[in-house]
Amino acid sequence: MKNSVLNGMGVLRIAVCIFSILGFAVGQALVQTPAAAQTQSPSPELVGKLTKELKVTREQATGGAGALFGLAKSRLKPEEFSQVSKAVPGMNGFLKAAPKQDSGSPLGSLSSALPSEAGGLTSVAGSFNKLGLSPNMVSKFVPVLTEFVKSKGGAKAGSLLVGALK
Repeated sequence: MKNSVLNGMGVLRIAVCIFSILGFAVGQALVQTPAAAQTQSPSPELVGKLTKELKVTREQATGGAGALFGLAKSRLKPEEFSQVSKAVPGMNGFLKAAPKQDSGSPLGSLSSALPSEAGGLTSVAGSFNKLGLSPNMVSKFVPVLTEFVKSKGGAKAGSLLVGALK
């Protein structure tokens, strides 16, 4: 009887140790998850600014900004876009939220017929259309984004974005 009580105590100790280790591991995962999510989540500050100033939904703000940042990324050198990206927390979240471009859409064909500076913003208009936004909203997003980037990343980052979105 004495041995079975001791064996039972040993099993109990092992179980407590296992649950302690598992609890620690789960706790660590929970602590690390928000930090990882922040690098992917679009900046709540920028999304809030867009929704408030332009009277758009969070999805429209995130997708529209992502479409414009995607255009900037395609026009800037990687080291230049990196400067813009550093000013915007969650840049990857914005880029992932941008609607995919349809090369066969009427707006896509229109963009290829326009001069390069107009064509780029017109191609973004297709993304805005998918978000339920009129194409003229593109020109309303640009100053909000560039001002945000300038305020967070400095004049150089702001001017890089302005140049890419002309």
